[in-house]
Amino acid sequence: MTPQELKNSILQLAIQGKLVEQRPEEGTAVELLEKILAAKNAKGAKGKGEKSHAKSAKSAKVGSCVSREEIPDDEKPFEIPESWEWVRLGEIGSWASGATPSRTHSEYYGGSIPWLKTGDLTDGYVSSIPEFITDLALEKNSVRLNPVGSVLMAMYGATIGKLGILQIAATTNQACCACIPYDGVWNKYLFYYLMARRKAFIKMGEGGAQPNISKEKIVNVLIPLPPLAEQKRIVAKIEELMPLVDRYEKAWSRLEDFNKRFPIDMQKSLLQMAIQGKLVEQRADEGTGAELLEKILAAKNAEGAKKAGVKSHAKSAKSAKAGSRVSRDKIPDDEKPFEIPESWEWARLKDLVIKDIKRGKSPTYAQKSGTLVFAQKCNTKAGVINLSLALFLDEAKLSKYPESEFMRDCDIVINSTGNGTLGRVGIYRNSDNPNKLPVVPDSHVTVIRVGEKVSVEYVFYGLKHYQPLLEKLCSGSTNQTELSASTVKSLLFPLPPLAEQKRIVAKLEELLPLCERLK
Repeated sequence: MTPQELKNSILQLAIQGKLVEQRPEEGTAVELLEKILAAKNAKGAKGKGEKSHAKSAKSAKVGSCVSREEIPDDEKPFEIPESWEWVRLGEIGSWASGATPSRTHSEYYGGSIPWLKTGDLTDGYVSSIPEFITDLALEKNSVRLNPVGSVLMAMYGATIGKLGILQIAATTNQACCACIPYDGVWNKYLFYYLMARRKAFIKMGEGGAQPNISKEKIVNVLIPLPPLAEQKRIVAKIEELMPLVDRYEKAWSRLEDFNKRFPIDMQKSLLQMAIQGKLVEQRADEGTGAELLEKILAAKNAEGAKKAGVKSHAKSAKSAKAGSRVSRDKIPDDEKPFEIPESWEWARLKDLVIKDIKRGKSPTYAQKSGTLVFAQKCNTKAGVINLSLALFLDEAKLSKYPESEFMRDCDIVINSTGNGTLGRVGIYRNSDNPNKLPVVPDSHVTVIRVGEKVSVEYVFYGLKHYQPLLEKLCSGSTNQTELSASTVKSLLFPLPPLAEQKRIVAKLEELLPLCERLK
C-alpha cells in the first residue's frame, strides 16, 4: 500500500465512523443538527430581515427531519453509524466564493486585508498570504472577509480540491470557496472530510475546457455528521496517525528509490564483476591472457608488415620481437585500477584492435539515398544501432573514405561528443542494415574494430562498465564535451583468455536481461 493509499484509507475509515468508537453519552447527530439548524435560522432571521426571518422560521419549524427525508438512500455513498446523520454541506456552514477586484483600480490593492488565491492553499493552515486588498475593495466588491477557522477549497483548474484552514482573517478570489462552520461543526472534521472526498470533487469538475466546480455543487454534497465530541475524537485520531503515515512515506520513498536504483546498480555490479574476473571461474586449460596478448600483437605486427612493405616490416618485426612484454612493463602498478586474476593480463585497448582507433569524419550530407552516415544519435542506450535515424553522405565526397573506413560487421562504436550520451557504446551488425547500404561513421563517433582473437561482446561490455570513467576523461566546454581517440586508445583493459571471455559474455547475457525485467 502506498503512503497516499494508506492516508486515503485512514480518512475513509474516519468518515465512515470506523476510526473511533461511538459513545452513547455524546448524543446523536440528529440532536446536534437540530441545534445547528436552530442557530442557523436564528442568525438568518437577525441578519436578513423580516422576509428572511419568515423563511428561516419555516425552515426551523420543519427542523432537520424534512431535509433528512429528502436524501434518498441511493444517494448516500456508504453506511454510517446509527448515531450519525447525512446532511448537505450547505446545512453545516455558511459558504461563499470570493472575487477579484478590478486590477484597473489601483486603489483596491496594497491595503491590509489578506486576499488569497488558490495557489496559496497547501492542504494545511493558512497563516500568511502574499497579496492584500484595501477596505475600499472589500466595500465595493463581492468579497467576504472570512474569519479565523474558515475552511477553504479551490474550485478551478489544476488546484481543484486543494484545502486550507485560515489562521488569519482573509478574503479570497472567485476560484476559492470558503466555509464558516456553524457551532457544533468542528472545522478540522470538515477539512478532513473534504480531503477524503477530493477525488469526488475533482470528478465533479470534469467535462469542460478547464476543470471547475461551483459553490452550488459544493453545498449540495452530502457529509456524514457525527456528534461534536466524536468529530473531535476523529480529528485527534487522524492527527495521531498522520505523523506515522509521514514516517511510512519517508521509508516508502527510500524503498522506492532503492527499487529504482537496484536494477541499475545490479547491472553495474555484474559488469564490474565481469571485468574483474569474479563472474565466472578461471580454468587452467584455457591458457592465459599474456599468451593471448602475444598472439594478438604478433598478428597485428604481421599484418602491419604485410601492408607497409619491407621498411615497415622491419620496424614491425622489431616491435614483434619485443612482444607484448614491453607494453606490459610500461603499465605501472599504480595505474592499474583493480586486481585481476593471475591468468589475466592488463593491456591498452589499442593493443587489442586490428584497426587504428579513431573518430569518423565530418561529412557533407545529402538529402537523398546512397551511403549512410552513422551519427551519434544512432547509438542508443541499449547498444542497439538504429540506422533508420542515419543521414546520407554526399556521393561526391565518397572518395575521401578508404575502404577500411566503412563500417563492418561487429565494429564497436562509442559516442565521442555530447553531455549525457558521451561514452555510450554500441555494436554495429550487418543485420542492422538489411538494405546493405554502405555505412561510414561521422565525427561524433569513435570506431573500435577488434579481431577474431578477442570477443567483440567482451570489449563491448567492458566499455559499458567504463562509461562513467570515459565521461570523466573527456575534455572540452560544458556545452560540448569530447572524448578523444587517444584517450580511448590508452584505456587499460583486463584481458582474460578468449574462452573465458566467451563464458563471461554468456553469463552476462543470461543475467543482464533479469536486470531489465526488474526495471
